[in-house]
Amino acid sequence: MQRRIWPIWAYYAIAIVVLLIDYASKKVISRNVELNTESISVLGNFFLITHTRNRGAAFSMLQDQRWFFLVVTIAVVTGILWYLHRSFRTSRLLLLLALAVILGGAVGNFLDRALYGEVVDFLQFNFGSYTFPIFNLADTAICVGVGMVILDTLLTMKQENKSNGNGEQPRDASQEQHSV
Repeated sequence: MQRRIWPIWAYYAIAIVVLLIDYASKKVISRNVELNTESISVLGNFFLITHTRNRGAAFSMLQDQRWFFLVVTIAVVTGILWYLHRSFRTSRLLLLLALAVILGGAVGNFLDRALYGEVVDFLQFNFGSYTFPIFNLADTAICVGVGMVILDTLLTMKQENKSNGNGEQPRDASQEQHSV
């Protein structure tokens, strides 16, 4: 296991930074880009800033299910906090960073839903005639964090396979063979 090098408050600080960046970006968009009418080209027609509101989940699924999302987010955030504390002393840095990033993104969207009943979305990507569903920085943080969890899992599995797959058997298995 990789030794953690940061105190636990550092992971909360990362979550707060993610939350503040998300909050600030949504405020800037809300104040400066007309809702549902204005698109600002960043990279031609590929990447646009388009101010929309989403009363649902990712890809606008489950519209107008505010209380469902609030309850689910509270459960998820509680689970992340519990796991962060439970695994703080033994987990790897990448996993702890991932949990902090996911936490910041989840709280960012939670606050929008709790305060306004909807989430501000503004990042639009077009791939030819296909427009990917518009999203925000909290969504990005959650996706990046989940990707980091997957990467951490793959790296951990590879490390465990390497330590057990070099022709040597685990200590318990080799003792069992000699005693038979």
